[in-house]
Amino acid sequence: MHRSAYEQMALCIEEYLPTSTRHRVVDLGSRVSGRQTRTHKGLLAGHDIDYFGVDVLDGPNVDAVMTRPYRIPARSGSADVVLSGQAFEHIPFFWATMLEIARVLKPGGHAFITAPSRGHVHDAQDCWRYYPDGFRALAAHSRLELREAYTDFPPTKGIWHDYRAIDGKAAYWGDSVGVFRKPRRYPRLTMFAVRELAVWWANRVGGVDGVPLPRTLEGRERCGRPEGVPAGVPGPFPAAAPGGVPERTATGDVPAQAEAGS
Repeated sequence: MHRSAYEQMALCIEEYLPTSTRHRVVDLGSRVSGRQTRTHKGLLAGHDIDYFGVDVLDGPNVDAVMTRPYRIPARSGSADVVLSGQAFEHIPFFWATMLEIARVLKPGGHAFITAPSRGHVHDAQDCWRYYPDGFRALAAHSRLELREAYTDFPPTKGIWHDYRAIDGKAAYWGDSVGVFRKPRRYPRLTMFAVRELAVWWANRVGGVDGVPLPRTLEGRERCGRPEGVPAGVPGPFPAAAPGGVPERTATGDVPAQAEAGS
């Protein structure tokens, strides 16, 4: 994960996760790949935790593989905290995943979610970018309480975002952060019906592989694509991002030597 996402998650842990209590923590999307060195487990080193890492793929830092992509392999009401960092942009039907997070949380438990608010297309399946209103919508749909929702927007020039002023190494990628809490009086029966139908259908469909990317119309060949990438070719794109900004790896990480402070 890139540095700013790591730091945003660190703020959530510092604010909402006291070191005086033992916590059951589920890390959704925990797999460590490539040259990645930053992990949520590392952020929790000073806490008394029972850590459980889950991912759709097996690998380092994964305790259980999600054999169905929209079913978290954990008991209902078993987690004090669910973490998810830089995974939600890759989840086609993220609203189903959010309902599963709500299921796994104990009443009074928290979910900390970081997801990109800006950045180029990366990885083989990159579906979404998020703003605070998106987290408000997730809270409404899942019936979770929204404690915090913010985006580290770039500097402004008048009323407009000054994207040209973004430092390509330190701030090219932006993050939105959502902190959710499961209410003590959660509408379990209603949400059971909503969740089980949504999760069943999401797992049945699986993802976007069954829908081929259409060819672009004439005059739109380069819309959303780096120069040199033919129309109709899905990501990841091998070309460097516009302006010489470092490309993320296939796992969504900026190469270590390209990050500020590395």
